[in-house]
Amino acid sequence: MRGSQAPTLEAVARVAGVSRSTVSRVINNLPGVSKRAKLAVDTAIAELRYVPNQAARNLVTRRTNSIALVVSERGDRVFSDPFFAKILRGVYAGMTGSRRQLVLLMDQEDREDGALESYLCGGHVDGAVVVSLHRGDPLPARLVEAGLPVVLVGRPLSGIKVPYVDSDNFTGAAAAARHLITTGRRVLATIAGPQDMAAGVDRLAGWQACVPEPAERVAYSDFSVEGGARAMAELLAKFPDIDAVFAAADIIAVGALRTLAEHGKRVPDDIALVGFDDSVLATTTAPQLTTVRQDVEELGRTTTWHLLAQLAGDEPLPPSVLLPTELVERSST
Repeated sequence: MRGSQAPTLEAVARVAGVSRSTVSRVINNLPGVSKRAKLAVDTAIAELRYVPNQAARNLVTRRTNSIALVVSERGDRVFSDPFFAKILRGVYAGMTGSRRQLVLLMDQEDREDGALESYLCGGHVDGAVVVSLHRGDPLPARLVEAGLPVVLVGRPLSGIKVPYVDSDNFTGAAAAARHLITTGRRVLATIAGPQDMAAGVDRLAGWQACVPEPAERVAYSDFSVEGGARAMAELLAKFPDIDAVFAAADIIAVGALRTLAEHGKRVPDDIALVGFDDSVLATTTAPQLTTVRQDVEELGRTTTWHLLAQLAGDEPLPPSVLLPTELVERSST
């Protein structure tokens, strides 16, 4: 095509010998076009080097070619916990080849104005991956009611029927308890995670299933270093004879290590310690943490696969996917 003007839809139609509406149907993958007409349009597009107007395509297909990663946590926690960086890498890897953009949305202090829901349901994204969901959060139900495809990272506690991908937290925590028992530890305690999140609930349940008198020696923490430090201090005050602790996350275990050092407790000589995640934190502590490995990047990849499969209309899809965990032994036990 001569000159610097970009080729138009009408030019493609003239070269292909079809109507403008036929070209539009081919570009937007809509039905009602013969194989012969489609071939003619594809040939004309290649010859003219025509690039479709994305904004115009979106008006026809009602697709934005964007998906949202919604993290139901404040930004300070998102940027301090390596879990979220791995989830982001996994989601990004899962989008490879999809020609979609990723929109990252984080929770705010006050979500009562409905700005997040309005954005997600306002035609800005085609679907959403929601991570770090807390019990009672109305977001998934509202998105489902609005017809937006959604997949959760983590089992929902509300009972809402939303597809999710999770790690086998129960079995992983049980493996941690059995490991401590088989190494000869007798007075076992745990720092459980938040009980308004499935990871916290399931890891505590797995621990309790394997430990005698499990309800006695339990302290609770959020997923933070500070929370782990406080919970460890609480356990030492109440149960000074404990010789093993399972922390529901590596980031909690880091805080526990800090408190143990302050109290003159040696790990693992005086107290053995096991974490959960096998994050980068597990190999940067002294001693390095025995921990339960979950493949966080695979969580992100699999959740993204499920969402993209929904958007593509693939059937049938599993309502949930449970990924395996495994114990990784290091020098803290």
